[in-house]
Amino acid sequence: MSHVEDELSSQPECWERAAREAGPHRAALPVPGERVAVVGCGTSYFMAQAVAALREGAGQGETDAFAASEFPRGRSYDQVVALTRSGTTTEVLDLLTQLKGTARTTAITADPETPIRQAADGLVVLDFADERSVVQTRFATSALTLLRAHLGLHTPAAVTDARAALTAPLPEGLVERREFTFLGQGWTVGLANEAALKMREASLSWTEAYPAMEYRHGPISISGEDTATWTLGPAPEGLAEQVRATGALWIEGGLDPLAELIRVQRLAVAVAAARGLDPDRPRHLTRSVILTP
Repeated sequence: MSHVEDELSSQPECWERAAREAGPHRAALPVPGERVAVVGCGTSYFMAQAVAALREGAGQGETDAFAASEFPRGRSYDQVVALTRSGTTTEVLDLLTQLKGTARTTAITADPETPIRQAADGLVVLDFADERSVVQTRFATSALTLLRAHLGLHTPAAVTDARAALTAPLPEGLVERREFTFLGQGWTVGLANEAALKMREASLSWTEAYPAMEYRHGPISISGEDTATWTLGPAPEGLAEQVRATGALWIEGGLDPLAELIRVQRLAVAVAAARGLDPDRPRHLTRSVILTP
């Protein structure tokens, strides 16, 4: 079993623990009414997109998400939350250093023995969700679970669905498809972006991700018999029929959207195996991006 397979399979237990950690870490996390930015790189950026949509949708305050390298220096925030598995990513460390004294900062990380300890004002450590793999799975989803619980939006049903996602067979013919499109709405747009990234990283697949309503505005033109279109969460009315008419395989996620992401992670590993690839050794990637001057 690859590191990726082992780690993605441990997510139900990690989510249960992450949800319990929300209470002890409440003081380090945003309170209702604060203006908040959530930042990260790669997978962490897509989790930031999901968190921002969830928090603002829950009426807890204006919330933005940025890639750490694209943070708008002219904007002011009450708190900036950084997601960083390794605690060593250059862009995140640079941003937190620059924000010293201008906004309260909190880092959610898997490794406290890294420079992130000095860079952030507060630290939330999810070391139980750390990973050996380059391709992120359980740390990202555990961080999102922690924040969902902090917002009062996590339920045990998400964990139940996560267990179902690990055992339910993937749709017939899915692994053989050559192109994959992922769709989301609201907070699941970030999950769709992450789903596409997982497929690219682990299996070198051709993938795209869009807000579900935007799929009709051009992207549907690429759909055909080699394509699978997967929506994380309920689909807009009529979209399934339009996609099926193109010959594409249509998949509408019926589980909690975060649990649906586990199914995509499994698909990425399965496609990698079918193509003779090692998901633990993704091309051109390292576990942390550290830029040297």
